[in-house]
Amino acid sequence: MLDHVSINVSDLARSKTFYEQTFASIGYAVSFGEDGDMWAFDITDGLFEIIQSKNGGAVTPVHVAFRVANKEQVHAFYEAAMAAGGKDNGAPGPCPEYTLNYYACFVFDPDGNNIEAMVD
Repeated sequence: MLDHVSINVSDLARSKTFYEQTFASIGYAVSFGEDGDMWAFDITDGLFEIIQSKNGGAVTPVHVAFRVANKEQVHAFYEAAMAAGGKDNGAPGPCPEYTLNYYACFVFDPDGNNIEAMVD
């Protein structure tokens, strides 16, 4: 089990707003942090942290998948992420190429990180 995952972002304030709005749809919220440095979101069994890039704002995009309770939460996550300025990378739907019951959506955050909500 992971305790926390940290990703670099180019604009911490922008990313905090994006994740606050997106995560509210599935019940996640800011746990702690500091402007200009980092913010940690409580994701039930651990933390998801966004950290201001110290590399002149440059970041290397990653893929992070969040397991949710049901298909309705996949849809809510997708809609919230899109409303928060995310870019579509795969609308909610079945993904049988992963497993028979896999259902997910994929959204690019402001830095191009591939953020997924999934249930199987």
